[in-house]
Amino acid sequence: MIAYSEVSAFTDTPGQGNRAGVVLGAQELTEAEMQALAAFLEAPETVFVTRMGGGRVRVRYFTPTQEIEFCGHATVALGLTLAQRGHWTQGDLMLETLVGRIPLSLDTEAGVPTRVWMEQRGLETRPAAREVRRELAEALGVDERMIHRGLPLAAASTGLWSVFVPLLDPLILDGLEPDLHRIHLLSDALGVVSVYAYAPMGVNRFAARNFAPAVGIPEDPVTGSAAGALLALLAREGRLPVRGDRACGVVYQGHAIGSPGEVEVEVTLAGQTVTGIRVGGCATLDREGHWTPGR
Repeated sequence: MIAYSEVSAFTDTPGQGNRAGVVLGAQELTEAEMQALAAFLEAPETVFVTRMGGGRVRVRYFTPTQEIEFCGHATVALGLTLAQRGHWTQGDLMLETLVGRIPLSLDTEAGVPTRVWMEQRGLETRPAAREVRRELAEALGVDERMIHRGLPLAAASTGLWSVFVPLLDPLILDGLEPDLHRIHLLSDALGVVSVYAYAPMGVNRFAARNFAPAVGIPEDPVTGSAAGALLALLAREGRLPVRGDRACGVVYQGHAIGSPGEVEVEVTLAGQTVTGIRVGGCATLDREGHWTPGR
C-alpha cells in the first residue's frame, strides 16, 4: 500500500487554493503506477518523490492523464509536507525535476513551517502574432476589444509554457465562457500548456484564470509557475513598480471556481533583464490515505 496526502496549496484553508496529491514513498512505483495513482486522486497534479537524501529530492509530476515536467502548486504542497513530516528542517532544499534543479527555501514562525519559496528557472518568452489576439479572445468568450492594450500578450515560461492574455478588468475575467475545445487547439498550435487570462487589480496585484485542457485540466485553480512567469514578464516590460533591484506582486486565482488562493512573487532585475524569480505560498493538509497498486 502506498501512502498519499492531499494538500491544498496557496491557501491556509482546507479545500481552497489548488489541490495536489503528494506521494513521498514512490521509489518503487513504475511510471504506469504513478499515472494510475494520479488518475485515482483526480487532483490537477500529483507529485511523486522517487529519491530523497542529502538535501536533494528527486520528483516527477503527473496530471490525471499524463506526466508533465513541472508544477508550482504541487511543489509548494510537497515542501510544506516534507517540513511538517520532519524531512526538511533547515537550510535550502534542492528539488530535481525534469526541467532541472529547483531550489526551495522555507519560512517559519516560532519553529512552525508556514511558507515555501521556490526559485524558478529563467524567463523565456515568445511573441504572439497579432492575428492570434482575436482567436484567443473568441476562445475565451469575449470580444477582442476586452483585451488590455497596455499589458503584454505573449507566450512565456519558467518551466512550462503558457500564453498570457491581458483583460481590461477582473469582472470580464470572472465572466469568461471559454470554449475548451478551441483553447486546446490553440494551445497545441502555439506550443503551450495553457491559456492564462489575467487582469489588473492594482499596481502589483492581478487576478487570473488558467485554462489547460491540453493536459487534461479544464481550469487550474491556482498556478504557481505561471504566476511567476507572468510577474517576470510584467517586470521586464516595465509594468511593475521596482524598488532597488526587486519587483514584487501577488496573483489571486481560483475565485471564479470557488477555490481562491494567493501566489506571492518576487522578481530580481538588472536593468530590464530578469535575473531571478521566486514564487511563494502556504499550504494545508486536506486528508491522507493509502492506495494499492493494481486496484
